[in-house]
Amino acid sequence: MADALFETSIRSLPLIHRGKVRDIYAVDARRMLLVTTDRLSAFDVVLPTPIPDKGRVLTAVSNFWFGKLAHILPNHLTGEAPESVVAADERDQVTGRAVVAWRLRALPVEAIVRGYLVGSGWKDYQRNGMICGIHLPDRMQLADRLPEPIFTPSTKAAVGEHDENIDFERCQALLGKEMADQVRTAALALYREAAEYAAGRGIIIADTKFEFGLDGAGRLTLIDEALTPDSSRFWPADRYRVGENPPSFDKQYVRDWLEATGWDKRPPGPALPAEVVARTAEKYAEALRRLTG
Repeated sequence: MADALFETSIRSLPLIHRGKVRDIYAVDARRMLLVTTDRLSAFDVVLPTPIPDKGRVLTAVSNFWFGKLAHILPNHLTGEAPESVVAADERDQVTGRAVVAWRLRALPVEAIVRGYLVGSGWKDYQRNGMICGIHLPDRMQLADRLPEPIFTPSTKAAVGEHDENIDFERCQALLGKEMADQVRTAALALYREAAEYAAGRGIIIADTKFEFGLDGAGRLTLIDEALTPDSSRFWPADRYRVGENPPSFDKQYVRDWLEATGWDKRPPGPALPAEVVARTAEKYAEALRRLTG
C-alpha cells in the first residue's frame, strides 16, 4: 500500500472537488487539473483500500481512447503537461496519473451503452424483459450479445449514493430532446468503434459509461474518462460463454468479492484483503497491455 495514492495533497492549486476516484483542482478560470488516484469505488461507495498504480492505468487507457476516438467527438484535454501547472515538489503526485482539461459544463446524465446482457441490465431484464424501457427479445441468457448496442442512461449520483437507471424519455426531460439525441448518437458511435478495435485485441467490451460536457459554443465534448476498466466491462474473448459471467479485466472481480461478503452496499465499504488488491491490480494492468500493446 505504500506505493498507492489514496488522496492528493496539492497546495499550489485550489481544490474544486474530490470525487469517487479523481481529485480536481482549478488551474484558472478555463482549465482544471484532474488527478486520478488509486481509490476504488464499487456500488457507488469509495472503498478504504486503494489499488496500487490503478490511477496511472486509468489515465493511460483514457488518454489512448481520447486520441483514438477524437475524430468522432472532441474531448476535454488541453494537451498541457500536468507537471507544468503544479509546484515542483508536487509533480510526483501528477506524473502519469493526471491531465489538464478544459472546464466545461457537465451534463447531468451518465451515457451507458450496453452490447451484452449483464450487470444491472440483466437484473432489469429478468424482472420485466426490458432495460431502461427498451424491450429485448424473449429467452435471452446472462451475457448474451444484444441484437444491437443500446443506450441506457442513468442519473449521476453523489459520492455514497446510487446511480439510477432512467429511460430515454426521462433523459430527454433532463437534457432536452435535441441534446439527448446527440448524446445517444455520440455514445453509440464511440462504443461501436471502440468495441470493434478491442475485439481485434481479444477483448469484448460488454458495456461502458461515457460522460459528456458542453464547451462555450455549446459543442458536445467527451469528458471525465473513456473506456477504462473502471467505466467498462472488459471480457477476454477466449473465455466468453453465454449463460455465465466471464472473468473480466475490470473491477467486476472486486464487485463479486463484495457480493460474497454480504455487505449491504452502504458506506463504509469493507477493507479489501491483499489477494483481492493484487488480483485487481493485475487485471487493470492486463487491460492496458491488451488494449495499447
